[in-house]
Amino acid sequence: MADNCNLVSILGVLLILTIFDNPIIVYAGEGVPNVALFTFGDSYYDVGNKVFLSKDKNPAQTKWPYGKSRDDPNGKFSDGHIVPDFIADFMSIPNGVPPALKPDANVTRGVSFAVTDASILGSPVESKHPDADATKQQAFVTSVTSQLKTDIRSLTNLGARKFVVQLLAPLGCLPIVRQDYKTGNDCYELLNDLAKQHNEKIGPMLNDFANSPDGFQFAVFDFYDAIFRRTQRNLNYRFYVSNSSCCGVGTHNAYGRGKGNVHSKLCDYQRAYLFFDGRHNSEKAQEEIAHLLYSANLNVIQPMNIRELIVYPTGEKMREFWEPNTFSARRRLPSQDSYAGFYA
Repeated sequence: MADNCNLVSILGVLLILTIFDNPIIVYAGEGVPNVALFTFGDSYYDVGNKVFLSKDKNPAQTKWPYGKSRDDPNGKFSDGHIVPDFIADFMSIPNGVPPALKPDANVTRGVSFAVTDASILGSPVESKHPDADATKQQAFVTSVTSQLKTDIRSLTNLGARKFVVQLLAPLGCLPIVRQDYKTGNDCYELLNDLAKQHNEKIGPMLNDFANSPDGFQFAVFDFYDAIFRRTQRNLNYRFYVSNSSCCGVGTHNAYGRGKGNVHSKLCDYQRAYLFFDGRHNSEKAQEEIAHLLYSANLNVIQPMNIRELIVYPTGEKMREFWEPNTFSARRRLPSQDSYAGFYA
């Protein structure tokens, strides 16, 4: 992955967890049937596919300090496990989901198609500019979500029926963006606005799919809100640094991870950081996100979480759908927040 911020790739990182029933295996314990897990996306969910595509068979993500928390650089952009690893653990999938490009990969319980630098449009960097006028921004967001709709339809034609779609993060709050645009401790709001424009289109689109007679079921995870809250109220989540990376160089330690020149810039304790490198979360944050995806309430993921989606009868029409403003409307008032005194 290039050190500079590839805005096309980031804006195209809409991650889809596609869950297919597996009729061969019957039971995984705790009332959750065995199913297979298929993941799509870019470096956020890449479990090693990029390594097999790289001309350099030893790219940055295969080098220390990636994998530092487990002393095992394994092709993932984190200091340890990433979200699909934890979700696979919760689903009792042995050894997680392998990269699709791994020779002789066991795909019985699923596989990862996510590849670092993937863009939903496959477009060159020149076609995305955060300073474009509102009309061009909206046109680009529409083209991205239209392509996503086409891709989801292609998967449903192959038999996929259970989807989890993760919304975009607050892109302007990533350390690499703060560093590139010299915003200091502030987020770059133009990119946050682009992410919001994108995110607001996802729920209605999936509602339309679910209203079809083919048994489409889904959940939408508010990744934007989850990350934004952790950047603004980091101490409530036990992150002591949320605007800079643990590993790298520059004003926000956002460049150069996985190379020899960053070892002197590696933080002392990676679990204190929300971001491990300029755009990817630390293992601690990845685990928190995975728990939210798998079992959080409607403030975070709606109309159901992954565990509920797994056990929801296949082929049955959904009784609840995505609702606008639900995330904020159902949030407790500050006076009711058990952390309010500490935060103040």
